[in-house]
Amino acid sequence: MQRAQDKMPFLQHALDSQLESLALEQVVPALLDRGFFYVDHFLGDIAGHMVLGQVKRMHSCGLLNDGQLARRSDGVCRRSIRGDQITWVNGTERGSEAVNFLLTLIDKLISLCVGRLGKSIRARSKAMVACYPGNGAGYVKHVDNPNADGRCVTCIYYLNKNWNAKEHGGLLRIFPEGKPFVADIEPLFDRLLIFWSDRRNPHEVQPSYATRYAITVWYFDSEERAEAKRKFRDLTANSQEGSSP
Repeated sequence: MQRAQDKMPFLQHALDSQLESLALEQVVPALLDRGFFYVDHFLGDIAGHMVLGQVKRMHSCGLLNDGQLARRSDGVCRRSIRGDQITWVNGTERGSEAVNFLLTLIDKLISLCVGRLGKSIRARSKAMVACYPGNGAGYVKHVDNPNADGRCVTCIYYLNKNWNAKEHGGLLRIFPEGKPFVADIEPLFDRLLIFWSDRRNPHEVQPSYATRYAITVWYFDSEERAEAKRKFRDLTANSQEGSSP
C-alpha cells in the first residue's frame, strides 16, 4: 500500500495545477473586466473549519481590538464608520497554523496572476483577522487605497457557516467605478473574494446581525509602495526640520 507521505508530491502538484487554472482562466479575466472575483470552496470543509476554529480562539482570548480609522475626524464616532474588531497576524504565531496554510495558498494564487495583471507585486500586508460582533455593526462606503499607498489587490476570506444575508445582513457591496451595477457579496464560509484596492472599487460592509468573521490581506504594487514610502520619509524629515528650535 502506498504511504500517505508518498502521495504528497502528487497532491501538491494537483493543488498547484488547480491554482494555476483558477488564476489564469478565472481570476485574471475577471479582474481585468469587472475589477473583482470570488471563488467558493477555496480551502475545503476540513481546512476551512480549522481556520475558523483558530479565528474563534483568537476572538475568545480577547486578541481582537476595535478597528482604527486612517484619519480621525473630530466629533465623528468611530463605530458610526466601522464597527469591526481586528487583530494582525503573520501566520507564524502559535495556534495559527491553519491561517498560515490559507495565506500560503492565497500567496501562490496571486503570484500566478501577477504577470497577466501588469503589476509588480512582491509583498503583502500581514493578515487582518476581523469580527463584526453582530450588533448591527458595519463599515461605511470607502476605498482601501485612495491615496496611492501601494495596496494593489485586496483578498478577503470569509468564515461564516450557514450565513443568511436576509436575516444576518453583512453583505459586502462593491460599487465598481464606471459600471452600471453594484455587486453584493455574501460573506459565506470558505469564500475568497479578490478585488482592486484602489478607487476602482469603493465598497461597504452592510450592518451585520450575527457574528461575522473574515481574514483580509493586501498585496502591494512594489513601485507605488516604494514611492509612498519615499514621500512619507520626505514628509517626516521636513516635519522634523520644521519643528527644530
